[in-house]
Amino acid sequence: MITITPAASKQIQASAAESGMEKPALRIAAKRMPSGNIDYGMGFDEHERDNDLVFKTGGIEVVIEPVSVDLLKNAVLDYVEMEAGDFRFIFMNPNDPDYRPPDGLNAPPAK
Repeated sequence: MITITPAASKQIQASAAESGMEKPALRIAAKRMPSGNIDYGMGFDEHERDNDLVFKTGGIEVVIEPVSVDLLKNAVLDYVEMEAGDFRFIFMNPNDPDYRPPDGLNAPPAK
């Protein structure tokens, strides 16, 4: 399934604390676009649905709808500095046709 890096976990926990949430679940969604690329969404969610996949990674409880599970398999959510002072969450996903692993990182095989 998806992995959350320590940097992303720290930022997610900080965002939850700023919002006054103690133990929020992070809902992550993925949708295949007509181009073949994957569009991502995420946010805190207190309402699990019956068919949701719920698990913990990086100290974060993650909730994913069944339609997103295959698209997120072997993906990594990270929080990185894109340019000086510009920090962002990024998805590194071998299921995305435009995915290229960062220098020095071998991508996990898509399954």
